[in-house]
Formats: sequence, structure tokens, C-alpha cells
Amino acid sequence: MSRNDALRAARLRVGWRTVEQAAAQLTLLGQQLLDDRQFTVSPRTWRRWEGKRPGWPSEETAMVIHDAFGRWPEHLGFTTPPGWISPEHHLEADVRPTHAFVTVTAAALATGPWTPQHVDPTLIDYFQEQLEGHYRADMFLGPHDLIGTVSAQYQLIDKLVRSAQGDTRRGLLRVGAAYAALVGWLYQDAGDMDGASFWRGITQEMAVRSRDPHLIGYSLVNQAQMRTDLGDGHAVVDLCEAALDEADRLVPKVRVMAMQQQAHGASLTGDRTAVDRLIDQANGLLGHVDDDLPWGNACRRTPGYLEVQRATCYGRLGLGAEAVSLWSQVLISIPETARRDRGVYLARHATAAAGAGEPDQAVEIARLAADIAVETRSARMRRELATLERAMKPWHDAPIGQDLAEALAPVTEGS
Repeated sequence: MSRNDALRAARLRVGWRTVEQAAAQLTLLGQQLLDDRQFTVSPRTWRRWEGKRPGWPSEETAMVIHDAFGRWPEHLGFTTPPGWISPEHHLEADVRPTHAFVTVTAAALATGPWTPQHVDPTLIDYFQEQLEGHYRADMFLGPHDLIGTVSAQYQLIDKLVRSAQGDTRRGLLRVGAAYAALVGWLYQDAGDMDGASFWRGITQEMAVRSRDPHLIGYSLVNQAQMRTDLGDGHAVVDLCEAALDEADRLVPKVRVMAMQQQAHGASLTGDRTAVDRLIDQANGLLGHVDDDLPWGNACRRTPGYLEVQRATCYGRLGLGAEAVSLWSQVLISIPETARRDRGVYLARHATAAAGAGEPDQAVEIARLAADIAVETRSARMRRELATLERAMKPWHDAPIGQDLAEALAPVTEGS
């Protein structure tokens, strides 16, 4: 190779399009991570790193590089010195818990003041168009390849908000809330609940500042979604009821989202009657969803959206046979290209099959889900497969239990 392509690929993967941007971002991260304002990486140094003779960074710089990319320099094309032993095992436990929050918040809490600049209103449309592309990419790629790119764009929006005026500022706040919501979802899907919680808070802040009632409702549903993953059914219901307090002011899409999420809360508290009532009410509104808002369009984009929610709730309630029947119908309409969502649904289908006393069917479905889990690295999918393992405990010592362990081995080994 004539250059260090491994580092260049990692840089582009996190959204640092130029050497100058990468040097500036790594400098900012290093100053926060090390609490050292003297820490700097120049564009000249970065060009050398991406050249034929990248050399080897200092120990502190290696830590910052690892924090930025999740890999140590020896895996990024640097010239590994003799006797080097990766500090992965003994350093990871010390560094990551202390500094993870700093890494998560860097894009959202960049310091000002910014130099005032003219902000063209057409930038609002630009960011909205980009957002739709990010939603599509998330379906194909999963969270890890997108977090850096989307959070960097949020940082740019936040910078522009500080200079924009009037309707342009309000429009950027609205699109900024949508970007923060997507970053929060990506962290949630990646299994980083601290990061997800922080970005859910940023979403709500931006929504409130925009004075947009639809976005405020959407931000509450986002908070409820995270509480669903935490198993806190009462909190889910509280947040969704708050979102629906003035339901007549909300576009049908937000009401559909709040009702289906409240159904998840009801399933966590064991209330099947409420689950069916809320899903049925949401289904009555689905045909009225006709807004042109660029965010929260899963109800239009996902085939069988509400039956997916009902099947998930039934599985959570222990209604295995009914859940299996629903999943069999739903999965027919899910395209192969929606890899991550399809993998999650397959894992839930397998768990429902186990709950219905069909372990052979559960393992057959689990094999398909495991392949997608390895490909997308979705922590949400791994959690679903862990739920499947618990549901398969009655067959743990039987041959079918060993078949499941073999099917899930690529996932558990990569965790």
C-alpha cells in the first residue's frame, strides 16, 4: 500500500471527511478525554499517519485514537514497535467507564461562542434530505457505522443554530431535534444506554426550544422507547400519556407512535386488554398519517408496523402461540434489505416459538437471526437472542439446546 488505508477508512467511517477535520476533532476529543488543553494533533501529523511511514503515536495519543475509533493503533495501520502489548484487557476497564460520557457528549456540548455567520434557510431542506438517507442507511448498516456521521452533522446544525435568526433558527432547531433523536436511537441500538439517555435529553431540549408540539410529543415517545428497553412499564405509560395530553394538537403520526409505545408499557405491566385497545386505536389513525415531516416515519416505512408491535407485546406477555402466528404473517412482508429490523423480528419470532413449546422451530429461526446479528453488530438484536436463550432453558441439556448454542456461538463470541 502507498498509504495507510486502514486509518483513512476509519476516519471516513466516523464522518471526518478531511485530514484537517480529523486533526481538529481528535484534538478536541483528546483535550476533553485527558483534561489537557495542550493536547494537539496537527493536520501535518495526521497526513504522516495516513502516509507510507505512519510511525507510532505516544501512549496518550494512542488512548485518544482508541476512544475515537474503538481500536488500538496496531489495528489502524500504524508501525507497531517491538515488544508492544495491546493494553486492551487491562486498560479498557479503567479508561472507558471514566471517559465514555465525554465521548458521547462531545458533539452535543461543543463549546462556544461561535463566530457569527450568515445561515441560508435552504440549509434546512439540505439537512432534512440527508436525514432520510440516514434512516435508510440505518436499516442496512446498523448503528456503529452511522453514529459518528450523524452526530457530526448534529454538531454542525447546533453551530448554525447559534448564528441563525427567526424562522431559519426555528427550522434548524426542529431538524436538530430530529438528528439528536436519531443519534439517541443509534446509541440505544448499540447497547449504550448512558449515551442514549443523554441524546434523548438533547432531543427533548431542542424540541422544546423549537416550540413545535409535534416534536415535543415525539421526544416524549423517544424517552418512552428507551424506558421500554429498560423494562420500566409504568414510566412508559406515564410518558406516553403526557405526550397524548393534548392529542388534538398532534398530527396523527405522533399519536400513532405514542399509542403503540404505550401498548409496550402495558405489556410490561401485564395488561393485555390495554395492549389490544391501544394498538387498535392506533390502527384506526394509521390511514390518516399524511404529514410531510421528515422524522418518525417508521409507521409508514415498515410493512405491518402495528402488527409488529402487537406481536412483540404478545411475546412479552407470554402469549407464545398467538405471537408465533402474528410473526409468521408479519415476516412475509419484511424485505430482505431491512436487515437489522428483520433480524430483531426473527429473534422475537424464535422466542415466541420457544414459548409455544416449539424448540426445533425456535432454533431454525434463530440461525437466521444470528447471521444478521453478527453482520449488523446490533446490541438490541443480541438482547433479543439472550431472551431467546432464557426461553430455551427447559431444553438446555437436550440435543436441541446444544444446537441453539452452536447457532448463537458467532454472536456470543463476538460480544
